[in-house]
Amino acid sequence: MTARLTLNDTTLRDGEQAPGVAFTIGEKVAIARVLSEAGVAELEAGTPAMGEIEVEAIRCIVAERLSARAIAWGRMRVSDVDAAAQSGVGMVNLSVPVSDVQLRTKLGAGRNWTLDAIARVVPYARDRGLEVAVGGEDSSRADAEFLCRVLEAAEKAGARRFRFADTLGVLDPFTTHAAIERLRKVTSLELEIHAHDDLGLATANTLAAVRAGATHASVTVIGLGERAGNAPLEEVAVAAGALYGIETGVRTACLPDIAGIVARAAGRRIPEAKAIVGEAVFTHESGIHVNGLLKDKRCYEALDPAALGREHRIVLGKHSGRSAIENALVVSGLAAAPDEIAALLGSVKREAERTKRPVSERRLSELLDELRTDRIPTGARGLL
Repeated sequence: MTARLTLNDTTLRDGEQAPGVAFTIGEKVAIARVLSEAGVAELEAGTPAMGEIEVEAIRCIVAERLSARAIAWGRMRVSDVDAAAQSGVGMVNLSVPVSDVQLRTKLGAGRNWTLDAIARVVPYARDRGLEVAVGGEDSSRADAEFLCRVLEAAEKAGARRFRFADTLGVLDPFTTHAAIERLRKVTSLELEIHAHDDLGLATANTLAAVRAGATHASVTVIGLGERAGNAPLEEVAVAAGALYGIETGVRTACLPDIAGIVARAAGRRIPEAKAIVGEAVFTHESGIHVNGLLKDKRCYEALDPAALGREHRIVLGKHSGRSAIENALVVSGLAAAPDEIAALLGSVKREAERTKRPVSERRLSELLDELRTDRIPTGARGLL
């Protein structure tokens, strides 16, 4: 297992392929800038073969002279290499189908077509001054023996990396580990995992690939991408460090802000419970959890919110317990007798069930006042 994982963020390429997402050049440059400032090592900046507007966007990113390496994406074609060279990048990912079904359906070709294309186009790209990653489209459904031949051809042609793409998101972590482990044994190329999330396993598959010897991982901010999206940058970066002590160079405290920037540019909403960057992921209501947290945060927080530029938050609701009420009263500067706390807990539960949302500090004070008013004899209330 690698001690350092290079993250190749493809939000600007694969992320923008999500339905309805269309970044402006200004948005692309801004996203590239914050990703680089956060320590992301590589950016797949776009597809030059799309046309002059895309080439200009990539040129603008390259002109920023960011610490992150800008990479172009293209098909295994000479024309795509020429377009990449015009964009000013120093590296290109050249994608080629490697599964029989894609070769037959898309190209009406066989396996030799892929090997011949690699032998012809990769040296051409190298001659144009570009470093090359060969992207194996649909690697997860390719014949294992043939995939080894593809890597051999890529290495012989002068590529530095092979991208194993789970294009349809059909893998599980066990199959992923076995596939990458097999490739790691037969090549000295850099190996990059590109996982899609159709089965909700993109992050798990990415981590499995890393454990098997992948040196690079393709990710997108908040998992943005076509269909169910890609492995999320924030999940892979944090999990690699938290679970395995793997360095990515990413400053995790920047991730929530980056997620917000990308979500706004994409016109997408970040779910409250979205891992790492969701608004509610460090919010606690359950009485048992809160009781433990107030004694030691480690009881119910495996991740330190501060490492993500966040703070944990305790809210009052239907599942709150006495400890949460007592803590909320202290935080609010309120005092209550033991019997009032018990009654107030019941009021909070009823309020949360009625409104379908947490009880605010202000509303807690109002409920306490209402409780005390209800306890005053009816005849004496007019004297208040």
